[in-house]
Amino acid sequence: MAKQFPQIEETHRKFIEEQHMFFTGSAGPEGRVNISPKGMDSLRVLGPNRVIWMNLTGSGNETAGHLLEVNRITLMWCSFTTRPMILRAYGTARILHAGDDGWDELAALFPAHRSARQIFDVSVDLVQTSCGYAVPLMEYQSERDTMQKWVDNKSDDDIRAYWSDRNRSTIDGKPTGVPV
Repeated sequence: MAKQFPQIEETHRKFIEEQHMFFTGSAGPEGRVNISPKGMDSLRVLGPNRVIWMNLTGSGNETAGHLLEVNRITLMWCSFTTRPMILRAYGTARILHAGDDGWDELAALFPAHRSARQIFDVSVDLVQTSCGYAVPLMEYQSERDTMQKWVDNKSDDDIRAYWSDRNRSTIDGKPTGVPV
């Protein structure tokens, strides 16, 4: 049975911190809906209505483009271990890039990563939990080292060139606001 809350409760925070991955969901007023898996040490719960995550370079940049058009976002955590639960946090988000006011303060909460593309500062206005009974049990092995190897083989200029080539617009052709 789904339950709704106006904020992230302490039990929710603990659940979030136990998960090795989360998903983001966003959409513009038209076009495709985007759902992206996120991992690594890239998310922090800063309060009952605030979550931030450092978005690392990826093959697309849909969330940023969608938020520029329609400021709404959903974050979802799903337990793959013995405690079945799904938790969704609904809200809006502010996008920060390196050099923006507040970037240094928030970036300091994460391990340094040269491919950090944005920080999303999410204001949560609704939390919903549901059972997750149909979610399979899976065993966590480890983080992948693929991202770090990719970054280690690139200069800062190479990463910015990648952003320019692959991350400046959504798959629907909308701007993402990524600096290049």
